[in-house]
Amino acid sequence: MSLPEKIVLVGPMGAGKSTIGRHLARQLGYDFHDSDRELEYRTGANIPWIFDMEGESGFRDRESRVISELLQKDHIVLATGGGAVLRPENRKTLAQAFVIYLKVPPDLQYERTRRDRNRPLLQNDDPRGILERLFRERDPLYTEVADLVIEGGHRGPRSLVRSLAGRLRGDDGTKSTTRQHEGQSNAAK
Repeated sequence: MSLPEKIVLVGPMGAGKSTIGRHLARQLGYDFHDSDRELEYRTGANIPWIFDMEGESGFRDRESRVISELLQKDHIVLATGGGAVLRPENRKTLAQAFVIYLKVPPDLQYERTRRDRNRPLLQNDDPRGILERLFRERDPLYTEVADLVIEGGHRGPRSLVRSLAGRLRGDDGTKSTTRQHEGQSNAAK
């Protein structure tokens, strides 16, 4: 079985997309890219500044271009921003790749992101409420684009990456090109 040439990680902020993506790319011998970091590199500005100057719409325009350009490459693992699935054109672009949804509950997201000042959507009086609302709005979109849904937060990154790499290679008897959902009962393996 051959590995997918393009692997994309989607999910909410704080899901671990960048950490898992970096380790997965290393395990597979692929290049790793983070769409948010790439956008910051290209603009010379951080995401909060882009949000302040151009609004969320301007940021999303830039994000769409970066994702589209990065997915022209092969042998890539791409970690996307939490809102990348909001635009229909991004969801269509992501369909070119094998998409893994790292699903984590809002409480865990809050624990992981509550001190992070680089997350413009959380700079308000009720970040936990924002995370819960975003989860309700975005979870169906993440699920829609996903070829594989992984319940995150139940094991460490190395264990998760070994499991993912095995699945993608077909080492565990599953086929990497079919839609799959690994629920909490499977996450504890």
